Amino acid sequence: MQIRLALYLYNEEDTRIFGEGPYRLLCGVRELGSLRAAAIQMGMAYTKATKIIHRAEEELGFPLTQRKIGGTKGGGSTLTPGAEELMKRYEACKEACHRAAEAIYDDCFSSFRPEAFAPDGQPGAGEDHFTGSNAAKP
Repeated sequence: MQIRLALYLYNEEDTRIFGEGPYRLLCGVRELGSLRAAAIQMGMAYTKATKIIHRAEEELGFPLTQRKIGGTKGGGSTLTPGAEELMKRYEACKEACHRAAEAIYDDCFSSFRPEAFAPDGQPGAGEDHFTGSNAAKP
């Protein structure tokens, strides 16, 4: 067993405004110099990527990217200082949450042995409570 966390930032109206998706898009912009390239790298439509970033910008009240109009090298995007600071704080918060969650998980589950409760002593091979069978889970 393991624990997994997801970190989302919400506004006062309890609407999610920032999380792993926008964070990964901004990482892609930092790495690739383009929101379009970042969206493609994530397998996301560019229109969806722009909506995600624009919504976050609207909710946060500051721009996350600066767009460069084409030219000899083409256009692209760079991160604003606000985006860089948001990402730095998001990364720090996410890391702190993961450390805390791991410690709490260890406190709560380090001595837990699921096989002690399984009829045949094997974890994951106990009775299926929906069908009543003892078939192992895939």
